[in-house]
Amino acid sequence: MADQETAQDTGGQRLSTREAADRLGVKPETVYAYVSRGQLTSRREPGGRGSTFDAKEVDALARRGGRREPAASGGELAVRTGITLIDRDHCYFRGVDTSELAAHYSYEEVAEWLWTGELHRGTHFAAPHDALSAARRAVQAMPAHSGPMDRLRVAVIAAAAADPLRFDLSEDAVLNTARSLIPTLVDALPSQSPEQHAADSLAPRLWSRLTSEPADAASLRVLDAALVLLIDHDLAASTLAVRVAASARAHPYAIVSAGFGALDGTLHGAASGLAHRMLLEVLERGSAAAVVADHLRAGRRVPGLGHRLYPGEDPRARTLFRLLQDVPRAHPALQAAREVITTTARHTELHANVDLALAVLTVSTGMPTEAGETIFAIARTAGWVAHALEEYGERPLRMRPSGQYHGPRPPQPLP
Repeated sequence: MADQETAQDTGGQRLSTREAADRLGVKPETVYAYVSRGQLTSRREPGGRGSTFDAKEVDALARRGGRREPAASGGELAVRTGITLIDRDHCYFRGVDTSELAAHYSYEEVAEWLWTGELHRGTHFAAPHDALSAARRAVQAMPAHSGPMDRLRVAVIAAAAADPLRFDLSEDAVLNTARSLIPTLVDALPSQSPEQHAADSLAPRLWSRLTSEPADAASLRVLDAALVLLIDHDLAASTLAVRVAASARAHPYAIVSAGFGALDGTLHGAASGLAHRMLLEVLERGSAAAVVADHLRAGRRVPGLGHRLYPGEDPRARTLFRLLQDVPRAHPALQAAREVITTTARHTELHANVDLALAVLTVSTGMPTEAGETIFAIARTAGWVAHALEEYGERPLRMRPSGQYHGPRPPQPLP
């Protein structure tokens, strides 16, 4: 067949479908899947019976890891990444256990290391005046009942509008944007307690935005560890949304907005709030059994339990529970969480996830229901930037799956 023979143009650099498939180590059908996703460009030669492909483009895809099927078994999209590995009830950032990172470094230090590969002790992020001023004005104009997540969504848009250089996608520019955007988001939130000194790390500043209760060293340690542990978690829904936006070469503020949009889904960001409400009810009623029974009777899942990526306990929850033991005011909520776990275990074997541990922190420190989601969003912004940096290095618009049309077959009459 003509398609199995070498297809050459005047420069001799065109490959047939079979040759492209052989170089990539995939099936011929997969080559066309790469075309539909924008990862390869095909061309049909005049008088030829098959498509041809630029050899340099095929080789570049192979070097980026194209020697794999673009879809995992089960039809899920597979994306090559060097950021997070989840394996055997452990989570690793660039091969380092996240629990170890949380035990030894601050959120800013880990974020900087994740982005650049370099660890700088004492790293602090500071918000630039123009961006922070614009974000605060936008946040202050919102209705009084607005929650912290609503305010974050508005703050990132205002900060973007104040940055005329936001379209510069060079690595240095993106990193500078990330270092300024994260503190801008935190400092734009209304303060609930006396202002922290500007040189303080991010955790104390975020604390003062989420509760009026005084901060102690042990509680701040839990909050900072939570920020580290939540930086990334492979391709969660919000992270996939970020990579799609980055594939279209959206600027960093826009990719964070895309992450916030997906996070707003009830099956993603709202989980910690549900666990927060459940623990409040357990403490109020004095019985985990009654609360768990109500959830099961109504056909609802018990919040804060189970995770599809961990057959056992979520390692992030395990780390936070251990740190919460050093916070005396957290003991009632911690005991309530343990009772929820043991009560549910009589019905089904489910382990605690990070949302339950976050709920113990937010309930015991007088934080609002949305606090867990806010902590998650601030933390995950660093991970979203790391994924955007990876995606900016890939072929533009490669995150373009093909639709499977199931509508009426044409031609149809004009409506």
